[in-house]
Amino acid sequence: MEQIFDFVAEEAVSGLPDVTIVMPCLNEVDSLPHCMGNALDALSRLRTELGLSGEVVIADNGSTDGSQALATELGARVVPIAARGYGAALIGGCTAAHGRYVLMGDCDGSYNFTEGVAMIAKLEDGYDVCMGNRFKGGIEPGAMPWKNRHIGNPGLTGVLNLFFRSGIGDAHCGLRAIRKDAFLRLGLTGSGMEFASEMVIKAALLKLKMTEVPATLSKDLRDRAPHLRPLRDGWRHLRYLCMLSPTWMFGVPGVAALLFAAFALGYAGVYATGLADGIPRFGVSWSIIAAFMAVCGHFSLMMATAMHFHGVRSGYRRLRPSLAKLAPVLTLETMLVGGIGMAAVAFGWLAWVGIGWWGNDMRALDNPLPLICAAALGTIGVQTVLGGFVMAIIAGNEARLAPRVG
Repeated sequence: MEQIFDFVAEEAVSGLPDVTIVMPCLNEVDSLPHCMGNALDALSRLRTELGLSGEVVIADNGSTDGSQALATELGARVVPIAARGYGAALIGGCTAAHGRYVLMGDCDGSYNFTEGVAMIAKLEDGYDVCMGNRFKGGIEPGAMPWKNRHIGNPGLTGVLNLFFRSGIGDAHCGLRAIRKDAFLRLGLTGSGMEFASEMVIKAALLKLKMTEVPATLSKDLRDRAPHLRPLRDGWRHLRYLCMLSPTWMFGVPGVAALLFAAFALGYAGVYATGLADGIPRFGVSWSIIAAFMAVCGHFSLMMATAMHFHGVRSGYRRLRPSLAKLAPVLTLETMLVGGIGMAAVAFGWLAWVGIGWWGNDMRALDNPLPLICAAALGTIGVQTVLGGFVMAIIAGNEARLAPRVG
């Protein structure tokens, strides 16, 4: 085993390796010997089966149990990561990796790094990302709590695939491989356990070539509770899914709200103008609710557009072709003209309602629908003006709201 350690150390000094195995570490002195031995076995198989050289990087997150010294003694390169968190440690370790391929896995003995050889082989075949799938490879009894296995992981992976269509069956497996250039392109920022979702989401958004292979999950070797907190970390994953999906967070609810508003107000308008006789099923109360939905729907669509543009500028999203075609007219000036125009129409409409009210001895309006519609239109106009300025600020204080690509 000492010869393997010496070989890895010499290889790291003599030239850049092909593969870097990255393990996040926080007080893992008990499991480090097993993990390092397993990682070195994986490096040996990589050289034998694929002709690739490698190194092991321990991304230390502030261990106080001597993990750093032990890792160095066992043949790893230790990279101190000041920012705390599982994701922060992996981001720091992968950024510091010398290899053109990165294989990452936990430092608790739960993953078998030799299974990563098949993942690196997939990268050699042209894939950008290769995930492990624990549900296909096998989960040792007691290795994963039942609520994580049957509720948390399937639920979050299902939502992720609904939102982003990644095609990955186990989006939270800790054993995964990625090309170093693809990793840097993703611009990952998640400091906690949400890192697992973020990497798959952004890879799907950029349409990177992804695949998966079976992976096994064993009981970890530590004699303390794991760093994972199911409720807290599950929520962090879920909120990340929402924040990275403006379509589902803002777009779909916005369209639904506007469709309901158009139907309800249109229905009420048919009866109000005498085009239909009888008592309408949608009266004043529903008209007020519909106006509220129209305002909320308009705001949601503006937010969806702004967040989409932000994702494109941040480098993890591609600009929708439909928005790219509209880019020449999506400017602050058009937003101002449109918003002020709607506000002016609404003001004139309100003035007309006011004149009628005054001429009727200021009695309660027989039909408040025009007032409701005018108020909603005015609010949408004001939102358009203010939203235009907000989107211009997000664009870097430029009048052109859509990002320039290509």
